[in-house]
Amino acid sequence: MTVKVIGAGLAGCEAAMQLANRGFAVELYEMKPKKFSPAHKYDGFAELVCSNSLKSARVDSACGLLKAEMRLFGSVICEAADKTAVPAGGALAVNRAEFSDEVTRIVKSHPNITVISEEVTEFPKENAIICTGPLTSDALADKIREKCGEYLSFYDAAAPIVTAESVDFSIAFYQSRYEKDGADYVNCPMNKEEYDAFYNALINAESAPLHEFDCPEESAGLKVYEGCMPVEVLAKRGYDSVRYGCMKPVGLTDPRTGNRPYAAVQLRKEDKEGTLFNLVGFQTNLKFGEQKRVFSMIPGLENAEFARYGAMHRNTFLNSPKILDAHFMLKGSRNVFFGGQITGVEGYVESAASGIMAGRALADILSGKEPITLPKTTMMGALADYAANCYSPNFQPMGSNMGILPPIDGQFRGKDGKQRKYEALAERSLNDLKQFF
Repeated sequence: MTVKVIGAGLAGCEAAMQLANRGFAVELYEMKPKKFSPAHKYDGFAELVCSNSLKSARVDSACGLLKAEMRLFGSVICEAADKTAVPAGGALAVNRAEFSDEVTRIVKSHPNITVISEEVTEFPKENAIICTGPLTSDALADKIREKCGEYLSFYDAAAPIVTAESVDFSIAFYQSRYEKDGADYVNCPMNKEEYDAFYNALINAESAPLHEFDCPEESAGLKVYEGCMPVEVLAKRGYDSVRYGCMKPVGLTDPRTGNRPYAAVQLRKEDKEGTLFNLVGFQTNLKFGEQKRVFSMIPGLENAEFARYGAMHRNTFLNSPKILDAHFMLKGSRNVFFGGQITGVEGYVESAASGIMAGRALADILSGKEPITLPKTTMMGALADYAANCYSPNFQPMGSNMGILPPIDGQFRGKDGKQRKYEALAERSLNDLKQFF
C-alpha cells in the first residue's frame, strides 16, 4: 500500500520515516526546488529558516524532554542534529546546510520512500499526511480551506501565556465582571501610579523585526486587523486606549481595597486544569525580553513564568480542536492526517514531534491496529492533547513547555525547587513513555 506525505519539512520527513520504517511505500511530495515559499531558499529537506537552534539539550527542560521522547521513536531530525551539531552551550544547535543535507540523505536513501518534486494543489482523498507548514502554498491552502471551512486561520498576533503557579494570588483575584458567568477570569488590578508606569513602559518597548513573508503590509507601515492588534500598537493611540479596552476595570472589585481598580489585566484559562493562563487582549509583537520586562510590571505577575511569549507573524493553522482528533487525523476523513505547525504546534522540534505521531498513527491504522494515545504526562502526549482538546475558545499555536504537563505530587520549595520539579516531570514522562517500547 502506498501512502502520501505532502511536504518535506521537519514534520514531513519524520512522518515519512515512521511509515517507511514500518514497511509502507511512501510518496513524499516536495515542491522544492521547482518552487519555493517566500521564506525558503535552500534545496534540501527540513530547512531551518529562522534559527539554527533546536533549543535546550537538557532533558529537564521542555524541549530537551521532547527530544528525548522523540529519540525513543527513532527521530530522523534528532539523528541528523546530533551528526551536525555545533557548540552552543546547553542548546542543540546545528550547521543549517549540513543538517538539511543529512536529513535529505537519510530520507532519500530509504528504499521505501520515493521523492516526487512537484507542488500538490489538490486535497488528498485518503491515506495521506499533510505537512506543508505555516507557509502552505496558496493553491493547497485554498483546497484545505474548502475542506475545513472556517477552521483554517491566519493570525497576525498572539498573546503570551503564563503558568498559574507563578501568579501571585495575594494580589490577583478570581472574578468575572459584574459577577456574571462565574469567576472564570483572574484579574491583576492596577492603581493609577502602577498604570502610568506600565503604560509608559509599554509604548516605549522595543518591537521584534518582521519578515516580509510574515506581514507583507509592513513595508507600507504597520497594518493589522483590528481584532488582533498588538497591545503596544493600541496603546500608542492614546493614554486611555487600553484602559478602555483590554484593561478596562468596569464590573470588578479589588478585594484588597473594596474598590474598583484604575485598570486591570485579565487572565483566562488556557487549559481545563487551569495550569496555564492567557493574557486577554495582550497579543503583541514586542521582543521576548521586552515582554518579560514590561508584562512583569503587572501586579501579580512580577515573577510570572512565561510558557509562551506573544508573537506576530503569518501562520496558517487549523482550529485543531474542532476538526482533528488526538492523533492529528481529520475527523470524518479516510485516514487524512496533518503534521507540523499547521496543526497548532509551534516550533521546529514540536513540528517534528507531530510528524512522528501522525506517521505512527497512520501506520498503526493501516496495519489494523488501534493507534497509540500517548499519556498527557509526556510532552508529546500533552502537545497532542492540547491540539485536540484545547479549552480556550480562541485556539492559538502552542510550543513545548512544562506548564502543559499535569502537576506532579511532591514539595519543590527552595532555591532549586523548580529545577527539581522539572527533573521529576521529565523522569515521570520518560517512564510513562517507555511502556510503548
